[in-house]
Amino acid sequence: MNDLQVTLFEAPESEKKKKTDISEWGTFKDSLKAPVHRWFTYPAGFSYKAVEHTLDRFNITAGQRIYDPFMGSGTTNIVAKSNGINSFGIEAHPFVIEITKTKLFWEIENKSIISTLDKIEKSLSAWKKKTPENLKEYLGEEFPELILKCFLEDTLYELLGIRNQIRKIENDHIRRFLKTALICTLRDVSIAATGWPYIAPNKIKITSMSKKGFDTFKTTCLKMAGDLSKIRSEASNLDSEHDIVLGDSRKTNFPDESANLIFTSPPYLNNFDYADRTRLEMYFMGDAKNWKDISKRVRTKLMTSATTQISRTDPRYSFKSEFVEKCPEVFNFLNTAVTELGILRNQKGGKKSYDLLVTGYFNDIYDILKDNYRILKPNSKALYILGDSAPYGVHIPTDELIGQIGICVGFKKYSIELLRTRGGKWKENPQRHNVALRETVVILEK
Repeated sequence: MNDLQVTLFEAPESEKKKKTDISEWGTFKDSLKAPVHRWFTYPAGFSYKAVEHTLDRFNITAGQRIYDPFMGSGTTNIVAKSNGINSFGIEAHPFVIEITKTKLFWEIENKSIISTLDKIEKSLSAWKKKTPENLKEYLGEEFPELILKCFLEDTLYELLGIRNQIRKIENDHIRRFLKTALICTLRDVSIAATGWPYIAPNKIKITSMSKKGFDTFKTTCLKMAGDLSKIRSEASNLDSEHDIVLGDSRKTNFPDESANLIFTSPPYLNNFDYADRTRLEMYFMGDAKNWKDISKRVRTKLMTSATTQISRTDPRYSFKSEFVEKCPEVFNFLNTAVTELGILRNQKGGKKSYDLLVTGYFNDIYDILKDNYRILKPNSKALYILGDSAPYGVHIPTDELIGQIGICVGFKKYSIELLRTRGGKWKENPQRHNVALRETVVILEK
């Protein structure tokens, strides 16, 4: 691959004075403290500050449009709305996009939330009086075993009562708001270690033993209502439009040359199973009962980013002929890496299909960048926050490769700007590779 000049993703002067750590702009850390952004701790998120800086840096103003092809929980779109900028986005995860829709609707009044909470609380009193004698058996008929392990029985029964009452609410916006609040309550009241992104049902979280289901849910609702009031008051312009689509970013129906900027963070090539990361929430809400449901409803919809998605007999995990033809240098590099990974996997205990993961990932990235090029206006930019990887110690410089693929699909040039180095905390682990990794911003120019 070509050598590249790696520069710093400069923070604006106002941010420098605050001593902002731009190394966290590829993480969700900043967003955990920001109104509305913090509602749902999506483990694949990035900092809203990175979006704010980019809008300012490239002079994206009210009336223009920004596109996010990996919308996730809506960070890009929320920032756009706060600044009166139109946005559109696509997300393949059907559970996560419902969270995004909630986070982008700011017109709910506090009195409506409070009155609905009062009704739920009254109904819940009657529900609790009907607690079955054999509660464990009753809950076992409603929930998968994972859920039973993560909550005290009385708490889970109370949460079930709240869920059932929310389902009866006719107003779509109120129902979605309260559903999101309930989802955000689950890991807070769980007695299992359920920090993102993993669930450890055999590890007890003592701090949750005394938490009550409805009390925590109500606190969450009121906090979210306060966030809406705050973000509305701080928004520079509330007159904007936002088109949110459930679908596949590899091939979209958005109009040609309709975006003034693309800002996103694609899945990293690090074997992160996005379908599994919302398993607790989907099981509780009744959106899935088992691994098969998770795979059918989520995993098969996502671009390739985890070995759990891969069947070694599936022909789509061979390099696409169009990709090979249009990007011969990238293909030659990747083909060598894939061949090496195919040998290494047979020498490892897990025999993970990293070879096919790399193939499927870049097949998908090629299609996505081609579609992104079509959507972007001339003389505009597309920014991608991402990290490189080294499966089985074979370095895949994802940022450089995406830059080169961008050129292949029509972008006139690209640059890479460094956010942070990665992997240092694992250097003493003998099971890990010793390849120096980084997180960067790839900027493609049309």
